[in-house]
Amino acid sequence: MSAVNHHGLSTRHRNLVMGCTMIATLMQALDNTIANVALPHMQGSLAASRDQITWVLTSYVIAAAIFTAPVGWLAARFGRKEFFIASLIGFIVTSMACGLAQTLEQEVLFRLLQGCFGAALVPLSQAIMLDIFPPEQRGTVMAIWATGVMIGPILGPTLGGWLTDTYNWRWVFFINLPFGLLAVSGLMLFLRERRPDATLRFDWLGFLALSLGLASIQLVFDRGSTKDWFNSNEIVIEAALAGLGFYIFLVHMFTGDKPFIPPRLFKDIGFLSGFATMFVVGVILLASSALLPPYLQYLGNYPVTDVGFLMAPRGIGAMTVMIVAEIGRAHV
Repeated sequence: MSAVNHHGLSTRHRNLVMGCTMIATLMQALDNTIANVALPHMQGSLAASRDQITWVLTSYVIAAAIFTAPVGWLAARFGRKEFFIASLIGFIVTSMACGLAQTLEQEVLFRLLQGCFGAALVPLSQAIMLDIFPPEQRGTVMAIWATGVMIGPILGPTLGGWLTDTYNWRWVFFINLPFGLLAVSGLMLFLRERRPDATLRFDWLGFLALSLGLASIQLVFDRGSTKDWFNSNEIVIEAALAGLGFYIFLVHMFTGDKPFIPPRLFKDIGFLSGFATMFVVGVILLASSALLPPYLQYLGNYPVTDVGFLMAPRGIGAMTVMIVAEIGRAHV
């Protein structure tokens, strides 16, 4: 029988929890890229223009980025296990809704909701890994977890291309159902609950102001080229809302007692360099992932399955670096 050690979990149960959390992480990472190669097919099915169909990607990324911020507070406030399972079930349901959508508006709405639920999966799975394994095993465990995370960008385009070519684009969302149910079942059975903390407070003003600024500026950049930029009243309104959101956020950050992002964080050179690096990587990675599949299919005349294979190597370098970094951190 497996020995019981960290947090009262046997080795077998810890490995089962790790497997379930990695499935959840993989699903979230997969959905960042799996729909990319299917965009041209979705465009025709949903009667959308090339500019409009990119909102299938944009809405998911924006929602995931914004709703990652309150994950820690929500997990502590309502319980990590309940919140993780609720997020995973919501992710599965919205994935099915994305596959059943009949119009572009429905698809964008369901992708937005999918991003909201998916935002919790990666940070909570990482926190659970660090919590259930003893310190001497965390480096190895996180290297394995990182491998699972980066399989998504590698497998996503390939699997998305194959599913689209063999069945249709809707299966890039339906594929989440069996794996999601498996992860939910395992977490309900084996994950231990941590006591919620009702005393924690969250800076909702700072969070909402930043969310308004980010969502509005994204609309400006996404729709500006088709609306003749500031000659359009829509773009002017969106730019004004972005400026207002960022202004409220910055003023509150420097004057509030417990702001959403404490200014002292930016005095830490490690945080600042990581923040800048991830910003640049995100701009390059997300922009190219949205532009390359249509380019290869429309101008390169590649079949959708081949486009998936051509996009797959993008994640290999990142996966290798993450594994080396996690192993290196374990030996520091």
